[in-house]
Amino acid sequence: MIITKIIKMASNTKYYGLRDKYTHKAKIKNINCGDIIKVELQIRKKSIISMRYETQSCIFCQASASILANKIKLFSIENLKNNVSFFYSVINCKNKQLPSIFKPFKELINNKNLSRADCIMLPYNALIKALKI
Repeated sequence: MIITKIIKMASNTKYYGLRDKYTHKAKIKNINCGDIIKVELQIRKKSIISMRYETQSCIFCQASASILANKIKLFSIENLKNNVSFFYSVINCKNKQLPSIFKPFKELINNKNLSRADCIMLPYNALIKALKI
């Protein structure tokens, strides 16, 4: 059952909708379920300034994209790939402590949602594709 908090996260559409104002963009599809996300990033001086997105996806991908777009300025480009690897390990391991940068994702990352890990990670994978890292 999808909890109300995840629905609330997904319904935050502040950064939803592409505007064709980007320095980097990507489109990626989850081969397991068919979710699709498109992202537009504005990068300045090796920092991510903003992220916009559009999805044709499940509630988990929508919630993850919404949180990520809202917190994108906290992530550095040089650490992004390591952050994504760590995030995957947190999802797959019950005992790992979430660092503060991932606290907003706490409701998404739990044993009940383990089968949706690819959906939750799709926005991150789109960032990696857009940045070609």
